[in-house]
Amino acid sequence: MTISFTAMPTEDAARLWRGGTDAYGLVPETRAADGPGYPCRHCLRNIDAGDELLVLAYRPFPELQPYAETGPIFLHKQPCKRYEASEVLPPILSSPDYIVRGYGTDDRIVYGTGAVTPTERIRDRAEEMLARSDVAYLHVRSARNNCYQCRIDGPGGQS
Repeated sequence: MTISFTAMPTEDAARLWRGGTDAYGLVPETRAADGPGYPCRHCLRNIDAGDELLVLAYRPFPELQPYAETGPIFLHKQPCKRYEASEVLPPILSSPDYIVRGYGTDDRIVYGTGAVTPTERIRDRAEEMLARSDVAYLHVRSARNNCYQCRIDGPGGQS
């Protein structure tokens, strides 16, 4: 099965770069990266020390509903190129493990799909979960803080 690691849509990032508000209606905070640990959700690379970044609330779901989790993310302050090497693990996935959780076509959590997964097993787990008829896509989230990292789609998924 072909899977794709999908970054934050460029339309979402561009709106924020133009001064738009986040999921809570707030203007993102600007900070300078003081070392590693600031993964950009658009290029899926870590933001270099000294570079400015935006800190904002992000909701990677199309509409409000009980399962539409909102949380903090980082974004380069200056526009960056969206991650394109969809078939390989993105550079930001450098922790030993992540939560990988499935969602249905209704954007609700598919119960029983969430699991802390060793990073080297994410691709295998994604293929297993996306082979299920009730799982439309997956989220990769921090195993420590539950922060959204990226989305995983199967063949014909979101771009």
